[in-house]
Amino acid sequence: VHLIFSKHSSGKGSSSISSDISSSTDHTPTKAPKNVATTEGLDSSTRTLSTPSPGLILPSKSSSLSSPALSSNGHETNSSSSSSAPAETVAVIHPQPGTHTRSRQSKTHHYAPIDLLPDHTLLQIFSHLSTNQLCRCARVCRRWYNLAWDPRLWSTIQLTGELLHADRAIRVLTHRLCQDTPNICLTLETVVVNGCKRLTDRGLHVVAQCCPELRRLEVAGCYNISNEAVFEVVSRCPNLEHLNLSGCSKVTCISLTQEASLQLSPLHGQQISIHYLDMTDCFSLEDEGLRTIASHCPRLTHLYLRRCTRLTDEALRHLALHCPSVRELSLSDCRLVGDFGLREVARLEGCLRYLSVAHCTRITDVGMRYVARYCPRLRYLNARGCEGLTDHGLSHLARSCPRLKSLDVGKCPLVSDSGLEQLAMYCQGLRRVSLRACESVTGRGLKALAANCCELQLLNVQDCEVSPEALRFVRRHCRRCVIEHTNPAFY
Repeated sequence: VHLIFSKHSSGKGSSSISSDISSSTDHTPTKAPKNVATTEGLDSSTRTLSTPSPGLILPSKSSSLSSPALSSNGHETNSSSSSSAPAETVAVIHPQPGTHTRSRQSKTHHYAPIDLLPDHTLLQIFSHLSTNQLCRCARVCRRWYNLAWDPRLWSTIQLTGELLHADRAIRVLTHRLCQDTPNICLTLETVVVNGCKRLTDRGLHVVAQCCPELRRLEVAGCYNISNEAVFEVVSRCPNLEHLNLSGCSKVTCISLTQEASLQLSPLHGQQISIHYLDMTDCFSLEDEGLRTIASHCPRLTHLYLRRCTRLTDEALRHLALHCPSVRELSLSDCRLVGDFGLREVARLEGCLRYLSVAHCTRITDVGMRYVARYCPRLRYLNARGCEGLTDHGLSHLARSCPRLKSLDVGKCPLVSDSGLEQLAMYCQGLRRVSLRACESVTGRGLKALAANCCELQLLNVQDCEVSPEALRFVRRHCRRCVIEHTNPAFY
């Protein structure tokens, strides 16, 4: 059986398979097996035909333009050859290039200059190609076929496109990469399928079963993914360190499967090796789910919970208790988080470098004092929209966090020049400052920042009542600073 995956040359919603292939330093070529399956330019137009021969070829452009493709409803549709976009591309599973009985050919062989390159040089070139491009190269000739499917070129697979049949693409590619080691792909470490809305648990089950060496998985925007598939991936891929589930609204927690938990020894414990976890826009995540995540992922260093609106202060208590190594934490738009939650976050103490509590309207100077007191190594703080923050909280932050590099206190109407003067005095290494819509800020505070913070690179004073003279003062003292403003008199 062979598959045909087609990409229309025109029309909205077209998609393609693309990836960033990690290059390898080992250039010894290896012979690829005979059978191959490739996915290229996949979308909703998919056909299945019968053929007794495996391999890979590509029909000529003329044939692909003239042959009809099946639309998503099963009817034939003709691709317009007059379109300015590239012609339709069809990848077919067929014999390897060069195995067909060809018509009479001239005995004189004409070699292209690229044919004179040695294998290790071509491998180095192929290492910079995407998944889609490698599949194309595999159809050129038998030599390129063997080189394009060299396992060292397939440490990464990246799929994109809302209409892409991601489950089928993952199944075909992993099956091809498992030829040398049946049912296991030892080279694949990264799978990125961001935005593939048709990806389901079936596709992740294939990844879990075939890719035990997986280290990075990104399924952002794949809202059909559920807890069951995520549990299986983290249970079968013990080396998984980077997991992006942003936009997966059905995911409510991360844990090992019951079968995997029973197999673990008491000394090992139920621990998952994830360091980076992004659960932005996982609207169903609640306190109990975060407690489970914290207890199973004690090695977390980067955690992003933007717009997880059901989380409360109680969830952060479990986080500080089980994940003491968190360096970056984002709670933006978690509007139920307040000062008590910041007190729990402050228990991370010296580890915390990045903190975002943007639009957490329950946070006031009280919570900011906890952070300032116990997190002296803080580098980045986003408190945009925290209307309870005043100059007093900013003063505590400036005195206790002298290594601060980036600060966003936009839309904090109680922040004024007094707070900026404290910042200028104690945080002279500031590089990025956003004061957008801070109604109480005037030219006096800006001049203090410019005079003391010579490394300033970005200053946002949009919707602030500052004079052109103050902005010119900033430009004279901080020549590398980009000033974002809404003052028509300053240019």
